[in-house]
Amino acid sequence: MPFARVGEVDLFYTDEGAGGPPILFVHGFSCDSHDWMWQLPHFTRSHRVIALDLRGHGRSGVPAGGYEPTTFAADISGLLRALDCGPVVAIGHSLGGLIVSTLAVEHPEQVSAVVSVDPGYLIGDDSALAMQSIRDALKADPVSTAQALLSRSYSPASPPHLNAWHMRRLAGVPGDVLFQTFSNLGPMAGRSVSGPYLRRRACPVLAIYANDERVPVEAELFSDPRSRAFCWPGSGHWLHQERPAEFNTVVDAWLAELALG
Repeated sequence: MPFARVGEVDLFYTDEGAGGPPILFVHGFSCDSHDWMWQLPHFTRSHRVIALDLRGHGRSGVPAGGYEPTTFAADISGLLRALDCGPVVAIGHSLGGLIVSTLAVEHPEQVSAVVSVDPGYLIGDDSALAMQSIRDALKADPVSTAQALLSRSYSPASPPHLNAWHMRRLAGVPGDVLFQTFSNLGPMAGRSVSGPYLRRRACPVLAIYANDERVPVEAELFSDPRSRAFCWPGSGHWLHQERPAEFNTVVDAWLAELALG
């Protein structure tokens, strides 16, 4: 069965394909590993690929707490040890971008490279402060608030079916998971906190953004000269789902450049 007991939680995962380097996919806030269905068939042709549901999400267990980036990363670290897998190319979207970066900082021996897809960090501190009002709204009405928040993450070019799928799935996430996960994201989202932390990533990083505001900020934080940051103008937040063929090609090319393809 594709479940692993890691500490206090049962994590749902899939482990498919063969080859190196292994690739790990980590979804974002209110999502699950289905987010990577546009990538899994492609990358399993030549890589071992692991995709999991974070605690409280999808099919994984729902413990009372632990919904902060460091604990999510510790869960993943435990899963990788249980599967005798690593180091991995850790690919994360949104909150998942923060989580895979946290994994690279806290468990560097388990990460060979990071791909961060419109990540949930390096947000202007003024915007990060405004997150307190969202947190209060999430406590009162978590599902409707989260749906309103995510509804702003699409562009005119975003396929309508993505919005419908995301909103319906979000309605099934436990309200306290939504509240705790967002609340614990806040401190790390702000630029003044996440910037110094992200400098500690020693591995190469590929960061792809939906707008260009944070691209130069992230580029200044790279320690490996093979790292890249760029923007896909006109895209919504779900870059890997809106432009999957292009996304897969870009990742393949970068891994080949790193001699990790």
